[in-house]
Amino acid sequence: MQDDTNPATLLGAMRANPPLVQCITNFVAMNIAANVMLAAGASPAMVHAEEEAAEFAAISGALTINIGTLSAGWLAGMLSAAQSAKKAGKPWVLDPVAHYATAFRRQAVAQLLELQPTIIRGNASEIIALAGGASRGQGVDSRDPVELAEDAARQLAQTHGCVVAVTGVTDLVTDGQKTRRIEGGSALMPQVTALGCSLTCLVGAFAATTPDNAFDATVAALAVFAVAGEQAGAAADGPGSFSWRFLDALTALDAETLSAKARILTA
Repeated sequence: MQDDTNPATLLGAMRANPPLVQCITNFVAMNIAANVMLAAGASPAMVHAEEEAAEFAAISGALTINIGTLSAGWLAGMLSAAQSAKKAGKPWVLDPVAHYATAFRRQAVAQLLELQPTIIRGNASEIIALAGGASRGQGVDSRDPVELAEDAARQLAQTHGCVVAVTGVTDLVTDGQKTRRIEGGSALMPQVTALGCSLTCLVGAFAATTPDNAFDATVAALAVFAVAGEQAGAAADGPGSFSWRFLDALTALDAETLSAKARILTA
C-alpha cells in the first residue's frame, strides 16, 4: 500500500498539481526563492502589497511570510494576508527572521503569532529566542546548534498549536509530540544567501499539497532540500557553482532518488 505521507509521494503529488503559493518574503530572497519553487515544481507568487495581499491569500494554496526586510507597509500586507489565509482555512508559514533584533521586529512577530501560523520555520537562534530563551544569534545568523533549540521548538509547537522546523546541520521538525530529524545538505548552503528563506516557501508548497498534514509536509520539504543540497554540494567547487547546481538538483530530483537518499530519523 502506498504511503501518502511519504516525502516521495508528496513530491509527486505536488508536481502533479503545482500549488500556487503566496510568498511574502524579503528583497534578498525573492529571486532565488522563486527559482527554487519553480525548480521543485511549485508555482510562486511574490505578492506582498497591502492592497491585494489578503485577496491573493484567499485564492492561494498556501501563504508564507518572511520578515527579513520588514517595513510598516509590508507588515500591513503580512497581517492582512495571514488573517485572510486563516479565514479561508489555508495553511500559512512564518519565518521569523532575526525577530529578536529590534523592537519593531519583536512587535511584528507577536502580531503574526496571534494569527496562528500553521508552521514556523527558523534557525536555532530564532527558535530559542521565540520561545523566550537566550540565544546567541546576531542579525540573521544563527550561532546556536539545532540540538540546543529542541526543547524550545517543542514548547513553541505546544503553545501555538503548530509545527516547528529548526534548520541547521541536522534539521528538526516537531509538532510538540512527535519529532523527526533530517540529515543531509551541504556545508556550502549557509554560504548562499536566502536558501533558508527559499526553504520556507517550499514548506508552503508542500503544506498546500497536504493541508491537513502540516507535520509530514514540513518533513517532506526539508528532506527534498537536504537531498538536493547533498547532491549539489558533492559536485560544487564553491558557493557560486553550488547555487546553480542546487537548482538543477531540485529539478532532477525524482521520487526514487528521494526515497533512496532521504535520511529521516525518529527522535
